[in-house]
Amino acid sequence: MKHLLGRAAGSAPGRALMSVLERADSHAPDVVRVLTYHLVSNREGFDAQMRYLARHYQPVPVAAILGALEGGPPLPPRAVAVTFDDAYENFAEVAWPVLKRYGVPVTLFVPTAFPGQPGAYWWDELQQGLLHTPRQDTLETPAGRLPLGTPQERAQAFRRLDAYLKTLPHDDALDLVSRIVPELGSTAPVPRVLGWDALRVLAAGGVTLGAHTRTHPLLTRVEAARAREEIAGSLADLRGKVGDDVPPVLAYPAGAYNSQVVAAAREAGIRLAFTTVKGANDLREIDPLRLRRINVTADATAAALRARLLLYTARLNGLREVPATA
Repeated sequence: MKHLLGRAAGSAPGRALMSVLERADSHAPDVVRVLTYHLVSNREGFDAQMRYLARHYQPVPVAAILGALEGGPPLPPRAVAVTFDDAYENFAEVAWPVLKRYGVPVTLFVPTAFPGQPGAYWWDELQQGLLHTPRQDTLETPAGRLPLGTPQERAQAFRRLDAYLKTLPHDDALDLVSRIVPELGSTAPVPRVLGWDALRVLAAGGVTLGAHTRTHPLLTRVEAARAREEIAGSLADLRGKVGDDVPPVLAYPAGAYNSQVVAAAREAGIRLAFTTVKGANDLREIDPLRLRRINVTADATAAALRARLLLYTARLNGLREVPATA
């Protein structure tokens, strides 16, 4: 359905339909949609998205969401929050200048073991390694024999390996990636993470920084004690490196959580946590440690964003319940 809406929104009849749907959309206060980005590949497209948000919605910071949940002023109608995960250099280079231009508040979730380190995230190393490997043969892996002869086969190999790795305990997944990537022989560049100096500059300029654990494990694939340490340590790192005003907010890596992980977040002092379950958040009934978000891909258009905002509403949340033990 979202693909049909996205295509429709790009046509003249579609834009008219979107306008009708937008007028019918809820204007109740204390309902907020939260957008999540990772990378932005098209500055012009992102500019069009933020221009649209600034004109047709009420962008709010996560502090306003937290305040509304804890007895402060209610959120305005058509509230929307923008978040970015993983703190890529791409955020400072492409996204932040656009966000500043339109006055759109933003939260950047940082896995705090990575700033200032030479390495990259395992999924980026694996994806770039597979997509750009000079090999044309078959890769033998625990996920099966993966042909590498065509671009389509290499993309499929990444999808299969990525899905398999996410079923493993975190350390086992890292070990497997460390063995596979050198075999691929790729020299393609891998997206890098912002350093602490750059993060401090962003924070001083108005970017809210939030916890995203230390090493970005799937929190459902580590022991409970490690999950608590990952969450609490990430918040402590941010406050130690940037300042005590870093708010107690968390994005679960890859949206992975269960009741044990939620308990660990609460014990670590987190008061607002974000999943990847799609939908809007009605603050009158939502669990503040299970907030929904709407993912926006790196190459999304303004029309596609408009469609996503209409598709994922509080009225439709019942079709996508936030599970207690996702």
